[in-house]
Amino acid sequence: MTRSALSIRKNDNVVVLAGRDRGKRGRVLSVAPAKARVVVEGVNLIKRHTKPNPQRNIKGGIVEREGTIDVSNVQVVCPECSRPTRVGNRLLADGRKVRTCRKCEGVIDK
Repeated sequence: MTRSALSIRKNDNVVVLAGRDRGKRGRVLSVAPAKARVVVEGVNLIKRHTKPNPQRNIKGGIVEREGTIDVSNVQVVCPECSRPTRVGNRLLADGRKVRTCRKCEGVIDK
């Protein structure tokens, strides 16, 4: 797989397009560009059996946490029109390169 720049970044609001959590919206917690995967808040919950570790203050037992999802299965939600959209790029007058909504031409980056 070739590495390419992802249009999804940490703290973006996204909607899940495929899988058992289709239709859910959440915030991106982390991005792994090398694997083209993202972790979305409250989506793809998996159970992990963990050993107790008193040094790190970790209790043992079954812990439920978010698993990764492929980037192709999520789409950015535009903060202006609040619809799932593809991401475009534009250069602003002050020289900044920002991500834009392909539907309303609004700026996604704050």
